[in-house]
Amino acid sequence: MLLVKNGRVVDPARNTDASMDLLLDNEKIVEIAQPGKISSNGFEVFDASGLVVAPGFIDLHAHLREPGQESSETIESGTRAAARGGFTAVCCMPNTKPVNDSASVTGFILDRAKTSGSVRVWPIGAASVGSKGEGIAEIAAMKQAGIVAVSDDGKPIATAKLARQVMDYCRSLDIPVIEHAEDVSLAAGAVMREGVTSTRLGLAGMPAAAESVCVARDVQLAELTGARLHIAHLSAKGSLEQVRSAKQRGLRVSCEVTPHHFTLIDEDVQYDSRYKMNPPLAAREDREALLAGLADGTVDAIATDHAPHEPALKDVEFDRAPFGITGFETALSLALEQLVHTGRVPLMRMVELFTSGPARVLGLERTIAAGRPADVTIFSLDRPWNFQAAEYESKSRNSPFDQRSFKGGPVATIVAGRFVHKT
Repeated sequence: MLLVKNGRVVDPARNTDASMDLLLDNEKIVEIAQPGKISSNGFEVFDASGLVVAPGFIDLHAHLREPGQESSETIESGTRAAARGGFTAVCCMPNTKPVNDSASVTGFILDRAKTSGSVRVWPIGAASVGSKGEGIAEIAAMKQAGIVAVSDDGKPIATAKLARQVMDYCRSLDIPVIEHAEDVSLAAGAVMREGVTSTRLGLAGMPAAAESVCVARDVQLAELTGARLHIAHLSAKGSLEQVRSAKQRGLRVSCEVTPHHFTLIDEDVQYDSRYKMNPPLAAREDREALLAGLADGTVDAIATDHAPHEPALKDVEFDRAPFGITGFETALSLALEQLVHTGRVPLMRMVELFTSGPARVLGLERTIAAGRPADVTIFSLDRPWNFQAAEYESKSRNSPFDQRSFKGGPVATIVAGRFVHKT
């Protein structure tokens, strides 16, 4: 058994913010009590004095690259990076090679996670066969095999007709449809957000409407079908306004925002492929809208969109490089920096965005209570550290935050009652 003592337990699901001791026994939390009430005799002890103890963080949006792109990341290396970032569970997107569009690929991912993963891996299946947008995938079989949602991430569900079919099907299976919202006709050829900076750099720009037009389509289809719709990596003010309106109308619509989108803007983009991501870094007014949505409850979750690429792929001209940056190991510190330390968002709300928020999207509960899973994230609010991508766990180094100094971050990650990371 493991006794975590003297920590500041912050649990949004139960509105708890108090000094408590936790006793963990393999898969379950055994007991929670005031400090000193649980005897430490015979137990492994971790003193969490001065640290925050939270329910295990969940990342709704990550790319582990296996199968097929193991030179950029594997389930082993990616989950080590996730553990170092404080995540106890990650949802991996289906754009692997082959695409996770069948129960056999889902089973392979789960088998690999069981033998080499540091944290829990919850696969997301493709919405269409091969994510090609031509026909619905084997969603029921994949759900039976273990997927938690469907998405054609990396691209939107190709047509309104197919999106409706997917939503109808997923409503009957009670799993969410996760949409990469992008009108491909508006986004074609673009490599960053349209604006003054794209013009100055001579790079093709994507208008914010490329995202919000697709969000509008899908919100209407969610209203038509009654499906659970989740908008991935939302970046535009117009998209957020549509999600807010959908929630006010009682629709089952949710969204996530990434740390890079609430930290950086298009003006920060350099002719450096570490700043190339999709959706692209947005305008200042978009970032301000996202920060407001994180504070007021419109945004349901912070997700990393961890997208590793080996140097050979990223170290090319900006136009030719693939989209995406790594995100596991800097997510919490960026959230503390931009949300908590600035006073924009209370600590309880920030923890919710990593725990009970993403859990609700998946129809799960995330809380610290006796009998619940012994998945715990422990972090510091003020411990200084410096992120050096080359020294961390991901196989790839494509982060615009390399060499950045932070105040606060992950200290220990516990999955099923055992440490998978500890500083």
